[in-house]
Amino acid sequence: MSDIYGFSATTLRGEERSLADYRGQVLLIVNTASKCGLTPQYKGLQALYEQFRDRGLVILGFPCDQFGHQEPGSEAQISEFCEINYGVSFPMFGKIEVNGSNAHPLYQHLKEQAPGLLGSKGIKWNFTKFLVNRDGDVVKRYAPTDKPEKLASDIEALL
Repeated sequence: MSDIYGFSATTLRGEERSLADYRGQVLLIVNTASKCGLTPQYKGLQALYEQFRDRGLVILGFPCDQFGHQEPGSEAQISEFCEINYGVSFPMFGKIEVNGSNAHPLYQHLKEQAPGLLGSKGIKWNFTKFLVNRDGDVVKRYAPTDKPEKLASDIEALL
């Protein structure tokens, strides 16, 4: 499979969602955490979403507790935290693993299509970002420390 449309994931509300629902849109897929030094990136991600959603950008957040136990909450707690503290209105999914033998199949695909620095496959930390074009192809991987606002020109180029 070369595009991401064959994958599905469970939303924070417990509904199974096919990524094919986002066909034709530019996607920014991010593994998130509520108790991380990078958590304030939610604000920047929401700003990107508001800036570009009318032109076809969708941000997909995937909470993950694999890095320093920084996402300990339940799906309901995660949802409440994101909405109250950062006004997150982009789609958020249920907690997943991004590394190891239990890594979500979507993340296995993302890591294969866009390896990290020096070809490494593993996700290094929370807020690693993947940019996906309108055809469902992974075009770029960003480090956790890459601030959302720095991605705007790359996103705009795909819109």
